[in-house]
Amino acid sequence: MALPRIALIVLGGTIVMVPQDNGGIAPGLTAEQLLASVPGLGDIAALEVVTKQGLPSASLSLSAIAALASEIDALYQQGVDGVVVVQGTDTIEESAFLLDLLVQSDQPLVVTGAMRGPAMPGADGPANLYAAVLVAASPAAAQLGALVVLNDEIHAARYVHKAHTYLPSAFTSPGAGPVGVVVEKRARFHFKLPVSIKYNVLPSFECAPVALVKIVLGDSGWMLDQLLKLEYAGVVVEGVGAGHVPAEVVPNLQRLAGIKPVVLSSRIYGGGSLTGTYGYAGSEIDLLHKGLISGGFLSGIKARLLLSVLLGRGEDPASVRSSFAQYLDHATF
Repeated sequence: MALPRIALIVLGGTIVMVPQDNGGIAPGLTAEQLLASVPGLGDIAALEVVTKQGLPSASLSLSAIAALASEIDALYQQGVDGVVVVQGTDTIEESAFLLDLLVQSDQPLVVTGAMRGPAMPGADGPANLYAAVLVAASPAAAQLGALVVLNDEIHAARYVHKAHTYLPSAFTSPGAGPVGVVVEKRARFHFKLPVSIKYNVLPSFECAPVALVKIVLGDSGWMLDQLLKLEYAGVVVEGVGAGHVPAEVVPNLQRLAGIKPVVLSSRIYGGGSLTGTYGYAGSEIDLLHKGLISGGFLSGIKARLLLSVLLGRGEDPASVRSSFAQYLDHATF
């Protein structure tokens, strides 16, 4: 029986970083050297390596990830059964979610990386790559959107969050948990998620610039007023608690929402923003009545990406509001 064809796209990240003369680590391993460090890969898949410029994930761009989405769909059309993207973990929850929005195929798509460089004791890169290829080779991973696989856990891109700066167990999915695990050389899934909406765009597509603002204790709203003068196409506000701001900030947000789409999320990753519980000045009910758009369960950084895609597609504020509601409705039970 033929092995599944898996395309391996290597963008860089800690998984390929080796010690430098300055005492730190930086990209150094080739894709071939990376594969050589993972025994048994050839027994589970026929790998086709696609090497990109090795970059730390903080230096990846939205345009590069949007272009990658088109390349991934082209690979599926060429007959690959699954795709694994290897990158740095710093922004993995963002790039995986953007791919989740833009890749049109329902074939398995996995993003992975490493928390420890290959020269460090307990390097997790080889195990993560092995697990990611196993998941991408599993037919059960189809129709689940983009998945993030690290530490033998399988997370959905719409929920996953990096919750620690250096532990191998850094990734969690607040409010949902992993959708599955890798055990005994098999991908085992606990449950299937609703198929979320995909956004078809041209290969030349560019995400629109969207600002992300976190509300803090004693916030005056000064930064929101500055955004009135800047060329951001939209704004995401991470409110405190369930999506709240100081009462004195409400006029700033109302002015801003009268000019460009403003999405309300929570700075707390578990639970998301509410829509109808609190009714005081600066609460979610107050802000939504004043023109803000609910970000629902999406974290601020993921609401920013969805808003960037919608505005990049040319949607007007009314359409953006409708599209957010539609996405949130389709992405959850």
